[in-house]
Amino acid sequence: MQKPRADLRPNTAEYETIPLVKATGFREYDARWVLEKEINLLGIQALGLGLATYIHEIGQTPKIVVAHDFRGYSLSVKQALTLGLLEGGMEVLDIGLALSPMAYFAQFELDAPCVAMVTASHNENGWTGVKMGANPPLTFGPDEIGRLKDIVLNAEGVSRAGGTLTRIDDFRERYLDEVSKRVKLSRPIKVVAACGNGTAGAFAPEALRRMGAEVIEMDTDLDFTFPKYNPNPEDHAMLMQMAARVKETGADLALGFDGDGDRCGVVDNTGEEIFADKIGLMLGRDLSALHPNATFVVDVKSTGLYKTDEVLEANGAQTVYWKTGHSYIKRKTAELGALAGFEKSGHFFFNAPLGHGYDDGIVAAGAVLAMLDRNPGKQLSELKAALPDAWTSLTMSPHCDDELKYEVLERIVAEYQALADAGGEILGRKIVEAITVNGVRVHLDDGSWVLVRASSNKPELVVVVESMRSEDDMRALFRDEVKPRLAKYEEIGAYNQEI
Repeated sequence: MQKPRADLRPNTAEYETIPLVKATGFREYDARWVLEKEINLLGIQALGLGLATYIHEIGQTPKIVVAHDFRGYSLSVKQALTLGLLEGGMEVLDIGLALSPMAYFAQFELDAPCVAMVTASHNENGWTGVKMGANPPLTFGPDEIGRLKDIVLNAEGVSRAGGTLTRIDDFRERYLDEVSKRVKLSRPIKVVAACGNGTAGAFAPEALRRMGAEVIEMDTDLDFTFPKYNPNPEDHAMLMQMAARVKETGADLALGFDGDGDRCGVVDNTGEEIFADKIGLMLGRDLSALHPNATFVVDVKSTGLYKTDEVLEANGAQTVYWKTGHSYIKRKTAELGALAGFEKSGHFFFNAPLGHGYDDGIVAAGAVLAMLDRNPGKQLSELKAALPDAWTSLTMSPHCDDELKYEVLERIVAEYQALADAGGEILGRKIVEAITVNGVRVHLDDGSWVLVRASSNKPELVVVVESMRSEDDMRALFRDEVKPRLAKYEEIGAYNQEI
């Protein structure tokens, strides 16, 4: 394989003969590019050869599961990736069209230690990417991605004999049996299953029915043009559609799934969205009663209520805050032997006896249904109302180029750290701590906080705020504090959504 370049243009002879790979596609814990502009199929093939080379380098058994999500180009990308893996001497097991957690499950079910899932997750059409791992249930982190990046960009891939390809037919049935077997509802629960025309539409409704739910399908026909909204249950557009369908049908809740099915979003019976960190707190209360002295891991975007919740404390539960990112939370959950990990973006991780430790939106949906089943006299809105008051914002993402975002973030972190060191205030409240494990999370003396970090998979920063006072105060923390502070940086552009 020739050494990749980053300056090739489509519709040229060079584009058809040389790998195109932009370095920025190698992110903190997976790889994502805009297809044709940032990577071509020869570049994907180089990635496959590089991945095979890395797997041999670390001494792992060269046996890998591959799969693809439902986009117009994902099958082609997977085929190119497979060519590279075969050239690198890998035993490739292709399970076909799949969700990311279905590919992770195949690692256990098919005794294959490695995985390469072709998906751009919830990113807009045009994006492609690969989620990779070589030690189930973990996926790659910065060290693994960094070494893979060096192998690919420096053309260090090693061709080896012995590559084989096996197609695994109808793995869907084995996966559906796995995700539905732990939940058997004892009372009727009406569920809106929202899939945004993404891959989950081929799996989630059937899985929920097998659990015993009455399912109202919403945008479950697969359509890779995503005609209504992007399949991202953290985005306001999808949540509003879910809320409208709950009110229209009188459903008990809506469960929304992202493009590759590893995340789950929730709307309650009143049509109010419940962000995943609050769902995690509700699940933590429920599960810690069944599993006393449990440990939970949550990301730094999550509510501060985990540290002060009386129910968790009474059940002996402990909560650890860690870096945002599915790979980070998954790894920390495994490292600590935690019962579960919760990420505000909607990734939920359940270790034994609840799951295999990886993020699966359908398993998370099952946990929510089981929690409702164990509270037969209560609606989801009532379980939410039992939580202490805290008003948390949407996740908001202002544009910032991949090449610039980390340097810009360093300056923002330094600015907040200096303010904290000087005993400064935000909207009349003293700063008590600036946590810099992942961007900067600034805690105020009333328990409120603001967070600014870099997106791990898109050219964006990430902003979240939480108030312990009121919804209006939560909005003020963004509008009067974070937004004007970030507006001083010319490298930062428009937000994807704002409160």
